[in-house]
Amino acid sequence: MPVEGRPVRDLMSFVLPEIGELRETGNPWEPYELLAPTGQPVEPVMVFFKDLMAADSSPLTPRSYGMDLLRWLRFLWAFDIEWDRAGREDARDFMLWMKLADKPQRVHWRHRGMPPSKIPSPRADRPAPGVANSVTGKPTVGTKYAAATRAHCETVLRTFYDFHLERNTGSLLVNPFPLARNRRSPRTYGARQRAMEQQTGRTGLYRPKIPKRIPRRIPDDKYAEVFGGLRSHRDRALLAFWVATGARADELLTSLQDDAVVSRQTIGVIRKGTRDYQELPASTDAFVWLRLYQEEAWRKGVPRSRSQPLWWTLRRPWRPLNYDAARAMFNRANQVLGANWTLHDLRHTAAFLMLDDPEMPPAYVQHILGHKYLSTLDIYNRPTREDVVGAGLAHHVRQQQRRENPPPVPAAPAYDVQSLNILFGGR
Repeated sequence: MPVEGRPVRDLMSFVLPEIGELRETGNPWEPYELLAPTGQPVEPVMVFFKDLMAADSSPLTPRSYGMDLLRWLRFLWAFDIEWDRAGREDARDFMLWMKLADKPQRVHWRHRGMPPSKIPSPRADRPAPGVANSVTGKPTVGTKYAAATRAHCETVLRTFYDFHLERNTGSLLVNPFPLARNRRSPRTYGARQRAMEQQTGRTGLYRPKIPKRIPRRIPDDKYAEVFGGLRSHRDRALLAFWVATGARADELLTSLQDDAVVSRQTIGVIRKGTRDYQELPASTDAFVWLRLYQEEAWRKGVPRSRSQPLWWTLRRPWRPLNYDAARAMFNRANQVLGANWTLHDLRHTAAFLMLDDPEMPPAYVQHILGHKYLSTLDIYNRPTREDVVGAGLAHHVRQQQRRENPPPVPAAPAYDVQSLNILFGGR
């Protein structure tokens, strides 16, 4: 049955087409551009990106927003719908498809252009999608879009259409991603959207509920095994600094050679949100591994200058180490244990270690981690999976011990013989 002149879509068999592209330009004025299937930039998206950059957003913000916009535009292009002609039914079907459909399988760049029969099948020893890892307890990446991904996408698209409604762009009349009337959300993505929803007390109609995540720490014994699986002094120095400073993974990669000050035992980083420069205290071991890495790298010919980046690739041509390469390095170390920890778990581990120290004030931990509010440390007061499971197992052991060795039954109360003799005259 048609809906507003459009046929009912068969979302069960719909496959998102691989058309269009989000491309990095290398231009600081427009770091990313979204291309239509014709190869031309999508002008409404480029104007939106320019507004984001003018609002002092990170250069990675257009990339994050662009992935959501590209997914939505591919959905519209598949049904030959212009972006400013999309209605609420289109937004509803898109969010329903993201909720129930399987994510499109990415083709490795080495296998692009190959016929399907030539593409190798996934390794048999890999865990099934969505199954909890036996070492970490964290679920592997599932076949469906995560609730956080869908929530981020809904917020980005609603913000995109609100931006163009304010500018009266094209033939756009209403936002296809409406606000719900009686739904409240304690937390949303983006400062602009968060402020708006705090004022109105409303959130997106199609926005899913996001489960609260419990931060995970890497146990000391497992951390030692991961550390032992690293292949170079550079990787050991990186891991030591991540756990010692609590810096985000990409923040540590912004350090220059002059930022590592051995005399003060600090390393300088550029903060992710504010982009302020901050010195972070680090451990002695981290600087030992750093010195070993630098001596080895300089002998090989890595550029040596105070203004040069601190972290470089291990092979020629020398390039500054980026986040994707660092993540690949840590994933290789994870494979030795069969674990699926992430680089951000190293930051959580550092936070737990600092908060476990009774002589470390939480306000200092907040400043080291770069959190805006002290209340953000409350997530580390929640019991971890290991704590809960360990406490539950200890309870069952105590119960079993009580059943096997019951405590002695106390004797029935009786009168004292000496007291009776005094009372009855020694009879």
